[in-house]
Amino acid sequence: MTTTMTLSEGNASIFFAIDHCSLELLGIHAAKRGTRLEALEPIRQGVRRSFGAFGKDVAAGLTLRHDHGSQFIPEDFQREISFLGIKDSPSYVREPQGNGIAERFVRILKENLLWVRGFQTVGELRNGLLAFQEIYNTRWRVGRHGYKTPEQYRKILLAALSKVA
Repeated sequence: MTTTMTLSEGNASIFFAIDHCSLELLGIHAAKRGTRLEALEPIRQGVRRSFGAFGKDVAAGLTLRHDHGSQFIPEDFQREISFLGIKDSPSYVREPQGNGIAERFVRILKENLLWVRGFQTVGELRNGLLAFQEIYNTRWRVGRHGYKTPEQYRKILLAALSKVA
């Protein structure tokens, strides 16, 4: 999670889910208040995007890495990710490098959207984030993946998996 300011509504919380392997942005959401229920939205988006459905154990085998923010610890949050079959993996306390992929993405998001453009409302911010998600996934080149976009790299990984299976 990170925060930003909107011009007319003040503070806004931004939650996101990013694949630690492909670096694909799977879900992103903005809300006036950064509650545990708002924190679940990008997880839900990511599950639908990656697994094509939302239901019990649909994401079995997936591990969710997060910091120790108060949004990720409550029983409601834990119960929902458990329902989806997701294993919880909090990063170590006072060890932000344990969640380094997310920290790096926050920097990319701030440098390329949040510090460059102002948003009047949280709704306008939400729309801007969804547009950024599309641009990031389809145009952002990642050096460690041979300068392929996250979407291109995911397709390569899925093709390799289908050959093995």
